[in-house]
Amino acid sequence: MSNRKWFTLILALGSVALTVAQAGATPAKHKGNNMYQINITLDDAVITARLDDTPTVRDFIARLPMTVKLEDYAATEKITYLPHKLTTEGAPAGVDPAIGDIAYYAPWGNIAIYYKDFGYSPGLIKLGEITSGMAHLKFSGAKQATIELIHTN
Repeated sequence: MSNRKWFTLILALGSVALTVAQAGATPAKHKGNNMYQINITLDDAVITARLDDTPTVRDFIARLPMTVKLEDYAATEKITYLPHKLTTEGAPAGVDPAIGDIAYYAPWGNIAIYYKDFGYSPGLIKLGEITSGMAHLKFSGAKQATIELIHTN
């Protein structure tokens, strides 16, 4: 390989590393896709989740850590409203969430964590899914939650 090609390759790799560093975390590899890991802490209970590597997720994790109020909505999901809307760049028109999915509802600007099955919703963007601790979502009323990015290397 010529010196010029090596130089171009090194510049490209450096650009990728800088982009990831600017996002504040290194995405973990899972099933061939980049993923981010987060903890959601409710009192002494910890819920863990994997988030996809999408523009909406990157916008969300750039705002972490955050402390929010999780409250029940429609006996199906726990929700919290964000102070500012997230980007919807490249997002599908909607999704059909499953139990354990974490999603962003763009029209209202809220995060939703589904503990019951729900149908297709336009404007809903899947962010990822709960990997452990689903049982901790079985509470009534509202609870304060801290959402933090788990830095992976």
